Amino acid sequence: MKFTEEHEWLRVEGDEVVVGITIHAAEQLGDVVFVELPDEGTVVSKDDEVVVIESVKAASDILAPVDGEITEVNTPLTDNPSMVNDDPQGEAWFFKMKLSDPSQMDDLMDEAAYQKFIA
Repeated sequence: MKFTEEHEWLRVEGDEVVVGITIHAAEQLGDVVFVELPDEGTVVSKDDEVVVIESVKAASDILAPVDGEITEVNTPLTDNPSMVNDDPQGEAWFFKMKLSDPSQMDDLMDEAAYQKFIA
């Protein structure tokens, strides 16, 4: 897995990348009550707003960590946003994307660097 300074994780699966938020981010948000996902087929650039999350504490925008096309979204999250609190780095992924430039993954942190970043 790779991590961003915005507390997102990325996991490579074949020729796609799965994107979600970290356990740390989910804990900071508190109880998630709403998730708005992007449309499949949407082409995004790094740092575009792609997901809106609302919790009892705050609303947050999730930014695209890399350039690419959204190929699949985790639609169960819209009906059950609390999944983000229950399993943020597993079942509660937000979207999958096909990368425009796979080398952008090289700029992201590995788990050791991310743990140091949040310490």
